[in-house]
Amino acid sequence: MRVILLFCRTMAGKQVRQWRSMCKGLVLGTFLTSCTILLYCLSTPQIPFSHPEVPVPYSCAHRPSQLHPKPITNGSQQTTGQTCTPKVDIMFMKTHKTASSTFLNILFRFGEKHRLKFAFPDSRNDFFYPSLFQRSQVKDYRPGMCFNIICNHMRFNAPEVTKLLPTDTSYITILRDPSELFESSFHYFGRLAPFTWKIPGDDKLTEFLRDPHYYFDPDGFNAFYLKNLLFFDFGQDNTLELDDRRVDEGIRFITDRFQLVMLVEYFEESLILLKDALCWEMDDLLFFKLNARKGSTVSKLTPELRARALEWNAVDWKLYQHFNQTFWKKVDAYGRRRMAEDVAELRRRNAEMTSICIEGGRAVEAGSIQETDMQPWQPIGEKSIMGYNLKKNVDKAHRKLCRKMLMPELQYLTELGVNLWITKLWGHVRDIINW
Repeated sequence: MRVILLFCRTMAGKQVRQWRSMCKGLVLGTFLTSCTILLYCLSTPQIPFSHPEVPVPYSCAHRPSQLHPKPITNGSQQTTGQTCTPKVDIMFMKTHKTASSTFLNILFRFGEKHRLKFAFPDSRNDFFYPSLFQRSQVKDYRPGMCFNIICNHMRFNAPEVTKLLPTDTSYITILRDPSELFESSFHYFGRLAPFTWKIPGDDKLTEFLRDPHYYFDPDGFNAFYLKNLLFFDFGQDNTLELDDRRVDEGIRFITDRFQLVMLVEYFEESLILLKDALCWEMDDLLFFKLNARKGSTVSKLTPELRARALEWNAVDWKLYQHFNQTFWKKVDAYGRRRMAEDVAELRRRNAEMTSICIEGGRAVEAGSIQETDMQPWQPIGEKSIMGYNLKKNVDKAHRKLCRKMLMPELQYLTELGVNLWITKLWGHVRDIINW
């Protein structure tokens, strides 16, 4: 009997200690989160700083002698006798959950190759999103400065972007099927939107789509992540009804501003169109898929759920359908056969780089990534984003390129000289919460 009582007391003591530990962790996590939010607020410019209007140059490209022209090929794969020079002044509108981190890696490498100047945010990895972009948010900005590339997350604000970049800038962006984007956004950002906390059950996505109007709070904190996120990223009102004239006006505005709108579902074809539009080389397009989720965390949408997700994100769906049509018109102009051959070549080159660079030839779960520098950013509450292990015996000729191609976004930004102290502080808070 004494043994049983002693055992019970021991177990009770362990439970008390466990509860105390959990409570301490919760209190510490809450405290650190509050401090981080406070720091975010203090670091966000509440009043846009008024800069003198100094016109930016027409072009911030290097002298022509520093960029090697290449021959132009037409849709029949015949050389026209003309040459083009690679375009280096680029505005990439980085939308959310659209493979944009993969494309960012391409831009980072292209910028380093040509020694271009990036317009980076200061202290974090975005331009104070979801606030509308302001030039004052650019690190070390001074009126009249020359910037070649801007590519971090922002909420698009055309007048401010125009005053920052040269006139010859090429505007590029990327879209994704809104049903798939919504599923990804709900998984990644759902915990950051408090109105989702009241959704019952384990399958919160399905329950939300059953009656989204019941759960959704348009004025709620971070609510924009879960309705027409693409339209919101472009600086538009994501709560508009589909028949509101401002929807069509917004789509026309985006059409007029952006020379190329890529599609996630046809990422390789998009890159070939980019190469043609910007006069790049095939070597500039090499990539590994970054920030991919492990399959067990991806909710497979049934036809019914997909239809509901598209209905809920009807404005994004209209936006996507519009640019899906313009995309294939560009492919037809490029030439379907020529496109198929170029995509096959890009896939062959990427497969070659995979065999050279990646241990095991595939992505692995976060817990299996050996180098801290190769750990991708994870959502709150889990480690669902996969990464890579660099081969240990990569030859000297490919070692630097392999590491750059595999490097996650935040680590690459740090290497390019961006001070991410706020992002890193939030990362420590997130790690405590995940723990």
